[in-house]
Amino acid sequence: MTSVLAVREKSWMVFFIGTSDGQLIKLAVDKNYHTTCPRVLYRADVDRKIFPKMQLDQADHKHVYVPFKNQIKRVPVSQCGTYLNVQDCWSAQDPYCVWCGSTSCTFEDDCQGSDWLSIADDFQQEMVSYKVLKNSTGQVTLSIQTHLTVGEEALSNFACHFSTSSSELCSRESPRSLFPECTCILSNSILPAEGLRVVLKLRLGTTHLSKELKLSNCSDIKGEPTSVLCRQCIKTGCGWSTSGCSFANQGVGNDSVCQKLESGINFSRPEISSITPNEVSFYGRNHVVLSGYNLSDVTRVRIQADMDCSPQESPVWNNTGVKLTFRIPSADSKGLFKVCVVLPDGSCHGNTTIDYMSSPSCTNITPSITWISGKRNITLIGSHLQFVERVVHSHDHLQEVRVNTFYKNFSYNAPAAEKEMSDITVFLKVANKTLTCSKTITYYPDPEFTSFSSTMTGDDVRVTIQKKADKLEMTPAELLVWGVQESIQYPCIVDAMETSNDFFVCHIKSTPNAKFQQLMIKYGDTTVTLNARSLLHLYLMLLILLLIPCIIVAVVIINRNQQKKLTSKMNQHMEDLELDIRNDIRQGFVDLQTEKTDLMENVGAIPFLDYKHFASRIFFPESESLMTSCIKDIGQDVVKVHLDDCCQGLSRLLQDQLFLTSMVNALEEQKSFTIKDKCALASLLTIALHNNLSYLTEVMEALLWALMQRNSNAQPKLLLRRTESTVEKLLTNWMSICLYGFLRETVGQHLFLMVSAITQQTAKGPVDCVTEKALYTLSEDWLLWQAQDFSSLKLKVLFAVGSEGEVSEPLEVNALSCDSIEQVKEKILSTFNAKFGFPYNNLVRDFHVEYEKDGSFLPLEEVDASSVVIGEVTMLNTLKHYKVPDGTTIKVLSKKTHPPLSPQGSLKDDENFSGKYFHLIDPDVEEDQRKNPERKKLKLKEVHLTKLLSTKVALHSFVENLFKSIWGTPNCRALHAIKYFFDFLDAQADNMKITDPDVLHIWKTNSLPLRFWVNILKNPQFVFDMKKTPQLDSCLTVIAQAFMDSFSLSETQLGKHAPTNKLLYAKDIPKFKREVKAYYKQIREQPPITDSEFKEFLREESKKHESEFNETVALRELYKFIQRYFKEIDEKLDQNGAPAELKEQLHHLKNSFDGLKGCTWN
Repeated sequence: MTSVLAVREKSWMVFFIGTSDGQLIKLAVDKNYHTTCPRVLYRADVDRKIFPKMQLDQADHKHVYVPFKNQIKRVPVSQCGTYLNVQDCWSAQDPYCVWCGSTSCTFEDDCQGSDWLSIADDFQQEMVSYKVLKNSTGQVTLSIQTHLTVGEEALSNFACHFSTSSSELCSRESPRSLFPECTCILSNSILPAEGLRVVLKLRLGTTHLSKELKLSNCSDIKGEPTSVLCRQCIKTGCGWSTSGCSFANQGVGNDSVCQKLESGINFSRPEISSITPNEVSFYGRNHVVLSGYNLSDVTRVRIQADMDCSPQESPVWNNTGVKLTFRIPSADSKGLFKVCVVLPDGSCHGNTTIDYMSSPSCTNITPSITWISGKRNITLIGSHLQFVERVVHSHDHLQEVRVNTFYKNFSYNAPAAEKEMSDITVFLKVANKTLTCSKTITYYPDPEFTSFSSTMTGDDVRVTIQKKADKLEMTPAELLVWGVQESIQYPCIVDAMETSNDFFVCHIKSTPNAKFQQLMIKYGDTTVTLNARSLLHLYLMLLILLLIPCIIVAVVIINRNQQKKLTSKMNQHMEDLELDIRNDIRQGFVDLQTEKTDLMENVGAIPFLDYKHFASRIFFPESESLMTSCIKDIGQDVVKVHLDDCCQGLSRLLQDQLFLTSMVNALEEQKSFTIKDKCALASLLTIALHNNLSYLTEVMEALLWALMQRNSNAQPKLLLRRTESTVEKLLTNWMSICLYGFLRETVGQHLFLMVSAITQQTAKGPVDCVTEKALYTLSEDWLLWQAQDFSSLKLKVLFAVGSEGEVSEPLEVNALSCDSIEQVKEKILSTFNAKFGFPYNNLVRDFHVEYEKDGSFLPLEEVDASSVVIGEVTMLNTLKHYKVPDGTTIKVLSKKTHPPLSPQGSLKDDENFSGKYFHLIDPDVEEDQRKNPERKKLKLKEVHLTKLLSTKVALHSFVENLFKSIWGTPNCRALHAIKYFFDFLDAQADNMKITDPDVLHIWKTNSLPLRFWVNILKNPQFVFDMKKTPQLDSCLTVIAQAFMDSFSLSETQLGKHAPTNKLLYAKDIPKFKREVKAYYKQIREQPPITDSEFKEFLREESKKHESEFNETVALRELYKFIQRYFKEIDEKLDQNGAPAELKEQLHHLKNSFDGLKGCTWN
């Protein structure tokens, strides 16, 4: 024992004992100084001393910190969770554990409520005991005693129930059960001779216990007073007295009185003289020999700790009377254990011990290399290796090898292997446990001895044995050598001083004039015989030496010729590669210099979304359900009266600014109120107060002022940078409402022209329909630099009308030879819409196309039997694949009237993704270059970067016009909303005494350009009825970045490694920055707007769209937030000093909505 920690737990004292061999033992002592069985909480695999000072975890009092050298272990004070039923939980006799609510064994403070039970205040051997009592009148009483400590709930729900199969057991005079006792006065005081079986059922809270009792007439248990009769008496609830078995109140009811009695059976008293081995690891041992005298009647061997706790018994075999064999089981702890032998009557004799010690550990293997034929002597080094019984190699689990044990190490002969192997694990068999050695063994081929030569040295013969160099590290001690002359073997002693990896030297003593023709070499179990070399062998060796130079010269000549051919081939390949790259660069230069801005500027009617759809997409970009439900459609004016009353009450409450700001603050203080919830709250408030934009503006200003006060001491430049609060989303919505007219009347046309120009420019070059990358783009990440050669085609498209073969007038459609069939169909629809002003009545997937060839029409499909397959990847068919010429005729057929032959004509039809496809970018698989060499031409991404610049040139005028329209000022006056809000920011900066002009610039930039305009630039589908493609999105991202850089105050230094999206507009940014500064200056110098002017502006905006939204839905969604956080909102109103009337309105509103939910149809 090296360390002790004592802790008081309830009425018990718990000792945590550390030992020198690395064990942490727990021992509980009750108030009467009786101890429970010791339990091992932690056991180190190797002997490690526990240092003296152990500490209890002060945070939870459920762990002990155990100090070792260079390590501290945190060990639980109990293992309550390992006990699965109430009996095991109680039997553990652990003061820390309680059985909680009939479900689990746990710590008391982890048990919810007081429905628990635990061990009693003192040590007990049974949870429930009973006694059979008899008074002087002959009345028999059954007394039950529970040895438990229980919680209040379990105590108040205590009950006992006795039952038997024959008749009613207890009389009506039996007293009521009162914890911890139950009493049953038997109705019949005469018990049957064979005994009476009684089932006892106990209820303690929700826990139910059951025990079967056998009641006997105590005076009927008669016989010679032996220990067997005594135990039978005590077991039936009776007592033992000097006269024999009697009722419990007339004798002793403890079985300790039985230990003083003899068994009554005549056996020779056995004696133990020795146990071999008497030291084992805590895993036990399978084969142990016990020697002694009078062992013939022994049936079992009992092994137990000093305190008679948890004895283990093992059967015996091969019992000769003086020796017997048995198995030592595993133990939880280390140390001395008592051993005695058990006779048939249950008595145990003998007083010897065995020592449980740590488990073996293997730290090194020498040598760690062996030959595949096996039998090399291997030595393992480590601790407690004397407990190892067998060794197994991982390559052959069936073959177990015996060991030769020495102090702290042992050796064994390695088993054979079939081939060369590395990292073979060595397993140690200890009883029924398999341990792994930390080192591994490698198998190499057997040593190969090639020849020998002998020379005379006096009367001795010196033999030199040649061998091939290997990795076996063979030592002289592992070799046995004999020289053979006329069938007589002469031992050859290997010289340890004259050895190397490729030869050994040995000496044969006292053999004058001997000529040895053979040499026998033995290693392991393998014997090799070498014969002396003949003259023919020498001649062959000489011939080989002469041929070697000739062979070397021939190899050199052949190698030089092959090098010349390879060099010539590589030079030709490099020339072809340089030619391809020069052509690509020249073509890029030509495209850049000849790029024409021939993009169509007349795009017809602009498909603007109406106000309510525009606003709903801004308000709820990530919630389509709220987006649709908050828009008022036709037929939604008639709403139930009681629902209107509730919503009107909430609407009136929202008109109180104190309530509204308190509600927002209360919700934002909750950790469960996410950013998504904050944005939804802001948008729902915008809809609910849309008819009163003036009040909404006042609320927004109040919330913004509070936000500025919170950030004033931190970093003011970060204000309004992101949307992380309700007011920031509210500001986004407010800007969208106030700037919608300007967006539709001024900026919208320029934005749509730019979007159309991007779409047209992208369509001029190839687009990979699998990866969505394009040759003409502004984004390097979306640049299709792997594109192959292509050409432009003009197609004459005919539309089938009816089912009799009639067709429409031809429509001219521009396409590319590299277009997939689906891309051709999309270009047909786009051209149809542009020419006729309305879309074709079928979607892409609802029609198929055919092309005219030699007077007949052939179907065009993206995937068919003729598709090119590379590995497991299928190439999508293109116009080039079908060899469609320029000017060919294409017919469009509806699938309803002309069903296609193939069930899948498009990549999108493969809904289960059962195939892998590619279009213009080759898959990363090997293919035969001879089949399609042009697809293997090397492409460099940097060569095609000029495509980014040419695209930028083509779009530049559209981008420039859009930017100027955004920061332009119609009639030299800024919009009312922008001027008002910028003046508000100026006033707040003055109040906060912020003199840095950069802070104001950043506030204005964060609130308008980066908050509203960037969102519109990147998402034109918020403004127009259109679909945003990945190619369009990539270009808009680059343009939006240039827009943001125009408002930046920092000067960015760009080099050759700068991203291309920054470099594209690097020369334009300074000009844009000057225009932005002038724009901000003009707004600042403009005369301020009066409050009456701005309120009139807001009133007109509210009136324009007063019936656009479903306020009832918004109010109902807002109430869901109020209902979820009602308590927090109520407390916030108290903190803000809200009047009682306001709180009454809130509670009345809650009652109204609760009543609404409680209404049902009869």
